[in-house]
Amino acid sequence: MPDFIKTKIDGLVIIKPSVFEDDRGFFLESYNQKVFADNGINANFVQDNHSRSTKGVLRGLHFQTPPFSQDKLIRCTRGEVFDVAVDIRPGSPTFGQYHSVTLSEDNKIMFFIPQGFAHGFLVLSDIADFQYKCSNLYHKDSEGGLLWNDPKLNIDWPKVDHLILSDKDKLWPTLKEFKTSLQTL
Repeated sequence: MPDFIKTKIDGLVIIKPSVFEDDRGFFLESYNQKVFADNGINANFVQDNHSRSTKGVLRGLHFQTPPFSQDKLIRCTRGEVFDVAVDIRPGSPTFGQYHSVTLSEDNKIMFFIPQGFAHGFLVLSDIADFQYKCSNLYHKDSEGGLLWNDPKLNIDWPKVDHLILSDKDKLWPTLKEFKTSLQTL
């Protein structure tokens, strides 16, 4: 039975799957709707994504706005990443706070991120394969983000020799700018 570990931020859950290993390799059940529902995760996943990135790639901090917000179940199946979720739920007592976890092919840990969080990751290994389930389909016009190095977020990103970001990820608003835009809606 997997171990479902609640974090200090309501809704974020770290999942340590049961792994069965022998001299042939390993087996794990990465998702079981009933087991997840029994542990408070009732997402209806409709899309699976897989990305490959090289060392130093930072993707994020991304989210989708309603009505296209997404729950995500995340794991790293090759290599290692530093994964971050930032609470951007209006009125949340932990608004602007983040939780981070290292996900890797070795630890096989998964991270459940509900709607209302910005998400990003930094690749720590030479190559990383990153896979995640989403509860809503991607919708380009609903895409949003936060600036990865916003001093207000104060995310303690690991140091890498060469950081690689997309042009878009360099230009997202700060948390303060995002919060101001929420107030004008």
